[in-house]
Amino acid sequence: MIFEEDIENALITLRRGGIILYPTDTIWGLGCDATNQEAIEKIFKIKSRDESKGLLILANGENMVEWYVKEVPEVANELISVSDTPLTIIYPSGKNLASGVYSTDGSVGIRICNDIFCNELITRFRKPIVSTSANHSGKHSPGNYHEIEKSVIDKVDYVVKYRQNDRQKATASPVIRVDIDGTIKILRK
Repeated sequence: MIFEEDIENALITLRRGGIILYPTDTIWGLGCDATNQEAIEKIFKIKSRDESKGLLILANGENMVEWYVKEVPEVANELISVSDTPLTIIYPSGKNLASGVYSTDGSVGIRICNDIFCNELITRFRKPIVSTSANHSGKHSPGNYHEIEKSVIDKVDYVVKYRQNDRQKATASPVIRVDIDGTIKILRK
């Protein structure tokens, strides 16, 4: 079964500090262990991305978010519970992650993922996974696997087979910044 084989191979790759190319609840992403600085640096190289920009991570629930965010504003959980689409929240201050994940101001972007593949992977990995678009920085985010540039595919350590044939065009999630005082700012619709 492709699903189980992909989970096992992705786990092996993540535990070794490698980079995976995988489907998420939105677009295909480049992923790695969000607590491994060397793996984070590999992601920046693949994307040719400025290291001052933080990286989004995927979590499997509120408990995991609390382990990686210093203080979770109450309104953040309310926003997640009423959103009918995947939603990325930028929290003011993260913790327990590799330094390359944080933005220069210490904030961290997290999406609680409801995708069956990602949830199984994160649950079994027991840590959050980086999820950044599978493209070179500044280029168009691919809507499905077939839009990912070969030069990106060739640089990862494991390519998930699950959902490669899905031609439906996906879009990135909305991004909302939530401050400790409950102030909300929409960064991407």
